[in-house]
Amino acid sequence: MVLDEIKRSLHDAICVARNLVRDNSIIYGGGASEISCSLAVEDAANDVVGVEQYAMRAFADALEAVPLALAENSGLPPIESLTAVRKRQVEEANPYLGIDCNETGTNDMREQNVFETYLSKRQQLFLATQVCKMILKIDDVIKPGEQ
Repeated sequence: MVLDEIKRSLHDAICVARNLVRDNSIIYGGGASEISCSLAVEDAANDVVGVEQYAMRAFADALEAVPLALAENSGLPPIESLTAVRKRQVEEANPYLGIDCNETGTNDMREQNVFETYLSKRQQLFLATQVCKMILKIDDVIKPGEQ
């Protein structure tokens, strides 16, 4: 079991290196990018009228699942941690603030050198969006009472 975990970890590290060779763009981790995107989607939702606004707000809430999970898995209070970082991102206009999982005393992911490859994050969001679209299509095709 330990050997399998080592193999998985090495594979993940090699994939990160491969992604950096393909495209050396990075984004800061610790949920910073998800929180920043969530805030931007919420702001954009204010300009939209109708049902689309609710969908945008739900998408913004879904983006916050990553920083919530990071905080919870790190033994931090998830809601309080996320709320504090969101507040600081807005007040300081600093999109690099994320969840301080290592408890270093700073939420700035630049200072902690916590980052992800842009290609990985883009692929994660793309796949999650595709799954949501598939579920919505299934809901439209299969109606209650029909066989």
